[in-house]
Formats: sequence, C-alpha cells, structure tokens
Amino acid sequence: MSSQKPSRTPPPGNGNSSEKTVVKEVELLRVIVARDGKQVSANWALHPQMKHDLLPDQLKELTDLMGKVTGIVGGRFSEILATAEPDPPGNA
Repeated sequence: MSSQKPSRTPPPGNGNSSEKTVVKEVELLRVIVARDGKQVSANWALHPQMKHDLLPDQLKELTDLMGKVTGIVGGRFSEILATAEPDPPGNA
C-alpha cells in the first residue's frame, strides 16, 4: 500500500542543472475493483500514516465517502460487465 516511486516530472525550479532533487510519489488512497466471474467487489485502502494523522471524525467522514465511491465504481463496473458479451461456452 505504501508504494513509492520517483516522479516523472521534477518540480519547478530555477533551471539550474546542478540541482539534484528527488521527488517521490506516495500512494495515499487506493480504490480496487476486482471481479471473479460475474462477481464484482470494490474496496479502498488508505496509507497507514494518513490514517494515523486523521482525526476520528475526519476518518469517519472519509470512510463514509469512500463507501459511496466504491459503491458507485463497483456498481458501474457490474453494469458494464452485465452488458458485455457472455463468456463463450467451455470445452469441459
């Protein structure tokens, strides 16, 4: 969850090429939608430090909002999956 990687674009600077600035991207929030056949699940995760830094009422608000987000995203994914072509019959 705490994946970090160097940024592709450096922050704006004075253009001095001798500056060696390393910028890291940190994934703070993740929404994952997965499917298993026709079953769809949507989950979200928060970086542990961010979770620790939020006040209890802020964490509750975020939890409520992310519940709505995963519901919308998972629901839409299910709709698209339902209208997709059915799986071809197997050779069992």
